[in-house]
Parts: sequence; structure tokens; C-alpha cells
Amino acid sequence: MSPRVSVLIPAHNEAGYIGACLEAVFASKPLPAGMTGEVLVLANGCTDETAALARAFAPPPGWTLEVMELPEGGKLRALTAGDAAAHGGILIYLDADVVISPALIAQLADALADGAPRYASGRPQVAPARSAVTRAYARLWVRLPFFTRGVPGFGVFAMTRAGRARWGDWPDIIADDIFARLSFAPAERVQVAAGYSWPMVEGFRNLVRVRRRQNAGVAEVAARFPQLLRNDDKQPPSHGAVLKLLAADPGGFLVYGLVALAVKSPLFASQSRWTRGR
Repeated sequence: MSPRVSVLIPAHNEAGYIGACLEAVFASKPLPAGMTGEVLVLANGCTDETAALARAFAPPPGWTLEVMELPEGGKLRALTAGDAAAHGGILIYLDADVVISPALIAQLADALADGAPRYASGRPQVAPARSAVTRAYARLWVRLPFFTRGVPGFGVFAMTRAGRARWGDWPDIIADDIFARLSFAPAERVQVAAGYSWPMVEGFRNLVRVRRRQNAGVAEVAARFPQLLRNDDKQPPSHGAVLKLLAADPGGFLVYGLVALAVKSPLFASQSRWTRGR
């Protein structure tokens, strides 16, 4: 049996996004020689047409498609179920609202083809936003060291089975992407050249809510898995770099700073661990 690439797409009420996501996956360039691909849509706790829309797709030659309907919502439980059902030696985790470029899957498969414990992702691009506030925030955000250096991996990341074997079930945490990235040393993380489009939430209030959730996710990983912090290569911008950011885009700098301040306000508190903000 030829080596498989498994693309796992957790989806909770993603009827408005799953079509574009799967279209992009099935428009991918051919996998490296000798590899086949499978897509597992992990429809968890859906009350919309996500599963039906996904089943309507006919995978191209070399690919299979399975839609797993899980009665309970929860991304981490869905990922654990998907890992158990997947046949691939290379696991690619893809958010349902992300649209990948045609070369991404093939490049990820090639980067992980030797099976060694390794993590990989592509080059993120923020999808065009409708609101002026989100556009300004994004302009500053994509200039930060987290975005421009290393392998951030939000929206889509991949690993070998040997890498995935470093933990059992996915822990019930907020930031699965941070947990996955920090489970690998910087030298084990690879960024390929191909990109993907990742949507940022719209409007000031939603930016604050999601930023608050992201901060909580980072703190949770640090508290529950402190041993992973040795793999964190994220560096805050220097004082000089901050001044350059301000000079290059005062408007973006202002919006980004206001969001950071508002995160500390109880006016934007949420009782939910999951904040989408669309």
C-alpha cells in the first residue's frame, strides 16, 4: 500500500466554508510519486448542512473522501477521532475556513516524506477583510516577528506519525495549534514555500474577543505543559522594531494597540472557551 497523506478537517457548522476548503484541497497539485491522499471531514456537533455538502464532493484520482459525523461538538475530540481513523503516515490538520494554494499539500508531503518526527506548515496570508478596523489590525499583525519568522502554523499544520506519537489523545485545551507547534523543537519545524489564505475576524469587538481567547490559550499551554516552553522561539519585537512599525503604519499601530488594551477590559469578556467572531 502506497504511503498516504491524511488531511483532517474538523468542522462545526461550517456550511458556509467547507465547499471552498474542499475545492482547494481537491485542486491540489499531484502528490509526490508513490503517495495517495485521503480527506477526513470531522463534522462535530453540526446542526447545519456541513456533512451533506462535504459528501457531495467527488474526490479526484488518487484521493478518497470520508465524512465522519460526530454527535458531540469539540474540535479536540474530533481531532482524536480523526487521528484514529486516518491511514496516513503524514497528517495534515486543516481548518475548514482556510483555503490552501495548489502546491501546499504536495510540498508538505515532500517535507515530511522521510517519516522522521517533524512539523511543517506553509506561508500564511490573511484573507481580504471587509471592515476597515480588521484591515488596519491585519496590516500591523503581519509585520510582527511571530508572523514573519519561524513556522506559526495557525489554520493549517502537518506532522509525521512519529511526531504525533509524542502525545496520546489531544488535550482539551483552547490552542491546539500552539500545543502542536511547541511539541516540536524549532529545528524540527519546517516552513514550505506554498501559502494559504486564513480569514481574520471582522470588527473591533470580535478582534478583542478572539485576541483574549488567544492569550488565554497561550497561558493555558504554559500552565499545563510548561515543558513545551523550551521549544518556544517566539521573540517580542525590539524597541527599535516597534518604532519602525509605528512609523510605517500609524493607523495599523493604533488599532492594534487599542485591541491589546481592550483585551484587559471586562466589557469584552466571554464565558465561552470558543470564540469565532464571524
